[in-house]
Amino acid sequence: MGKEILDLEPKGLWKNFYNLTQIPRPSKKEERIRRFMVEFGENLGLETIEDEVGNVIIRKPASPGMENRKGVILQGHVDMVPQKNSSKNHDFENDPIDAWIDGDWVKAKDTTLGADNGIGVAAAMTILESNDIKHGPVEALFTADEETGMTGANGLKAGILKGDILINMDSEDEGELYIGCAGGVDTNAVFQFKPFEVPPNMSPYKISVMGLKGGHSGLDIHLGRGNANKIMNDILMQASEKFDVRLSSIDGGSLRNAIPRESFAIVVVPEKNKDDFKKFIQEFENAAKKKYQDVDPGLLIKVDSTKMPTSLIDEEIQNNLYKAVDECVNGVTAMSKDMPGVVETSTNLAIVKSGESTIELASLQRSQVDSEKEKLSGQIAAIFKNAGAQPEITGDYPGWKPDVDSLILHEMKEIYNNKFGKVPEVKVIHAGLECGILGAKYTNWDMISFGPTIRNPHSPDEMVNIHTVQMFWDFLVETLVNIPEK
Repeated sequence: MGKEILDLEPKGLWKNFYNLTQIPRPSKKEERIRRFMVEFGENLGLETIEDEVGNVIIRKPASPGMENRKGVILQGHVDMVPQKNSSKNHDFENDPIDAWIDGDWVKAKDTTLGADNGIGVAAAMTILESNDIKHGPVEALFTADEETGMTGANGLKAGILKGDILINMDSEDEGELYIGCAGGVDTNAVFQFKPFEVPPNMSPYKISVMGLKGGHSGLDIHLGRGNANKIMNDILMQASEKFDVRLSSIDGGSLRNAIPRESFAIVVVPEKNKDDFKKFIQEFENAAKKKYQDVDPGLLIKVDSTKMPTSLIDEEIQNNLYKAVDECVNGVTAMSKDMPGVVETSTNLAIVKSGESTIELASLQRSQVDSEKEKLSGQIAAIFKNAGAQPEITGDYPGWKPDVDSLILHEMKEIYNNKFGKVPEVKVIHAGLECGILGAKYTNWDMISFGPTIRNPHSPDEMVNIHTVQMFWDFLVETLVNIPEK
């Protein structure tokens, strides 16, 4: 069904995006997309390099008469976030994305679409294969594993790229130019536990928290959407205190940079308390629906009978887990003092998941201010440690400091105003773009980020606006035509 997007304009870009949807490319599973990108460049007869961490670089010489322009690096990441609704049967490692058109939007059937960052990658591909777009020297940098650790950006070696201007195409609001981004760090922890036998006279149930919107833990964190892990923890804490409910397993969230939409827990309830327990779940759902009615109207909490589990998490660790999740800060913790309306610092409790003898917790902190990011991460690590878990802080990456005197910024503001009759907004994004990492290696680069309008990235509700893709493309082409001379 996704082939209908091939009729959209600009045709070259949508053709390349469609081809990307047909290649499974979840983060950490990028072998096929890297091979595809290498073959794409080589088939065009262009210099093509794959480095040791999986980045692909394709160089295209300047158009005749444009050789004296500054070199441009067009940059996007090839991996995508693999999120789906629990009711959807989809294997992200083997199945293509089923894209479809809904009015002025392209969406996917109950999965992430991969417009983040497939549209940016497709745009660079279209520039590389075009014979009629004027541009100076162009290098396309397709980075690996952006979504789960920015592995490609971190592993890129200094000196391999030759250009002067980095155009990142991984932001998600048309009409906005981004000149800075938040840095981030992962604060994770592991509880160790011994499985215990299920006592007699217990009834088994599955508790489900579903229907939340979730979304990008940077771009959407200020919206106040429900966090499935926090909601489930509230249920379990209260049920434990009121009805002696015991926990067998928990599975909430799946990605470090996505607001968790779903959480599932297997519990056992003393038979004498099961009716009151089920009544409590209904009352909890009614209260939660009221609390989140404006931001998450689809919230669903239910309890179903299930088969008896083989073991339980020991009670001490169970209660320590509840304490840790309850005390773990979640959401926006500070707004920027310098840029009104911009989130400065936030945190997202992304994953709470049990195994045979361990429980994993994963959270991601973001901030425009590195010291605040480190402070918040340390506070959360202390909460985990005090609850008896083993914390680990990893994946620290820097923010991108804004440069209001950027030459490419002033050039693109003028181009946009001339083309569309309005001045684009200049912003700092509360998400992790690769610019901060890349700019630390290439200190001479003048950097900017822009893109079409994408909504609900990192969730099955992800969609990209068709009209703004055309505007994004026209703006990119006009920018390349007007790149300053060396």
